[in-house]
Amino acid sequence: MSENPSWDDEVVNTVRKYALQNSLEYGGRGEVGSVLGRILSEREDLRSLARELKGIVGKEVDEANEIAESKGLAHVRELLEKLAPDALERKKQEKSVGLKELPGDYSSLVLRFAPNPNGPLSLGHSRGVVINSEYAKMYGGKVVLRFDDTDTKVKPPIPDAYSWIEEEFEWISGRSADIVIRASDRMPIYLDYARKMIQDGHGYVCRCKSEEFREFRNLKEECPCRNKSIEGNIADWEEMNERVIESGGAVVRVKTEMTLPNPALRDWPALRIQHKPHPMVGDKYKVWPLLDFQSAIEDHEQGVTHIIRGKDLMDSTRKQTLLYEHFGWEYPVALYWGRVKVHEYGGFSTSSIREAIDSGSKEGWDDPRLPTIKALQRRGFCSDSLREFWIDLGLSQKDISIPLQTLESFNARIIDPKTERRVFVGDPSEILLEGELPTSDLRLPRHPENPKAGNRNWEVGGPVAIQSSDVGDGVVRLKDFADVKIVDEYANIESFEKSDERRIIHWLPLKNSRKARLVIPNGDEINELNGLLEDIDLVIGDVYQLERVGFARLDRFEEDFTAVLIWLHS
Repeated sequence: MSENPSWDDEVVNTVRKYALQNSLEYGGRGEVGSVLGRILSEREDLRSLARELKGIVGKEVDEANEIAESKGLAHVRELLEKLAPDALERKKQEKSVGLKELPGDYSSLVLRFAPNPNGPLSLGHSRGVVINSEYAKMYGGKVVLRFDDTDTKVKPPIPDAYSWIEEEFEWISGRSADIVIRASDRMPIYLDYARKMIQDGHGYVCRCKSEEFREFRNLKEECPCRNKSIEGNIADWEEMNERVIESGGAVVRVKTEMTLPNPALRDWPALRIQHKPHPMVGDKYKVWPLLDFQSAIEDHEQGVTHIIRGKDLMDSTRKQTLLYEHFGWEYPVALYWGRVKVHEYGGFSTSSIREAIDSGSKEGWDDPRLPTIKALQRRGFCSDSLREFWIDLGLSQKDISIPLQTLESFNARIIDPKTERRVFVGDPSEILLEGELPTSDLRLPRHPENPKAGNRNWEVGGPVAIQSSDVGDGVVRLKDFADVKIVDEYANIESFEKSDERRIIHWLPLKNSRKARLVIPNGDEINELNGLLEDIDLVIGDVYQLERVGFARLDRFEEDFTAVLIWLHS
């Protein structure tokens, strides 16, 4: 077998090993995609060179298959035994960690994430961002960020949402999209393809009322419009675009078979009249593509190789496959995931969230009760936790329902090692320390397991605050300081060393505190707790771990200097 001088011997031997192995396993019919996947699984350092590898992989696969055909599989086995005897028995795949190998040819991988810009991204959207961007990273591929914004009636776009989504895509994935397009900017392309489809006899203009066509479809009968001449269909098409026909008066349908078992596939609608102006392109167009048509055309235009979507869109795959057949194209590899329901949120519908905001029941897209990325950012979730969360769930088609605590556990593990500690005393009572103090300063670590983070210095002379419910019988230990006995408004210092098993409570010198309010999202409600916050090097936007409370993000300072924190999780 010949050598490729552009690759070193180690790479060539790795490629050759897997080409021989694959050919042997599949009876002399090894495949480039499968071999490339095995190589990139073993050699992560080659993932960025996946496109360049395709040439040598193809050559070695062809040679291995040729040897199998001309000299037999026994000779392939002999060559593999000499080159890499361990590869004769492919190890059984262990339980997969992370994303499974993609099927098909991914040597020039192109994926797409296609949100509707009728609002910012939600937690549900983040799955598409993570899965697509991670696969692109694994195989040196590209991700197309496509705004599916051709619906001005049911899901009208929000002009600001385009930039929101681009920023959120980059925040979630850690990379910007390779290609960014707006469907509304590419309307001439879709209209040209629609006209071609009609001229080729694969589509027609249907002027039946929706109820009438539904009856034809249910009876598996062709509607009268289907058999119009091409000239008649083109005339109707021109009238649709020239605004002669009113909204709802006609649709363009893709010809399929009215006897197909799935009613949704029978002459499905591809374009409709839509007179409501588009917020980005105005009233330039009156005929707009429906999503299944627009998406299929754009996937072809962008060279998408793999489509990863929810299993509820399997009918879209079937519709689009029929359209691809009309145009003589090869449909991308389609993969699906099941539904994920997070108990605390239920669904992730952007339209429902928008209605809640418009009605005033939610304050805005970043209301901490919402499952939007803006809300999760405002609460203090980190992007790494979203990536780990979705990669862990993977591409299973099983529908699952999980608590938000699952995401919180990923987030806590990531942020805990770098999150500074502060004290928050809710519903505070003021007491005065009595007894001789060894020092007026108390040094506490900013992080108990990270000495490099430094210390917080407290001024312990003077009044201190404790939580009212912590008084109890008054025999307590002030954490990291002293055993005290509280009587009325005084705390008598009994010992600086821990002398018994009395309760340990948190406390805060008033000199190191400021008024604070902790905002706690609770399902569809918001609870608030007023108190005092340790006032040392506070930075808006930072997350702190509050003693006995949990993680919280400093949201803002109000006019009276009150610190407002939003509770993240425990």
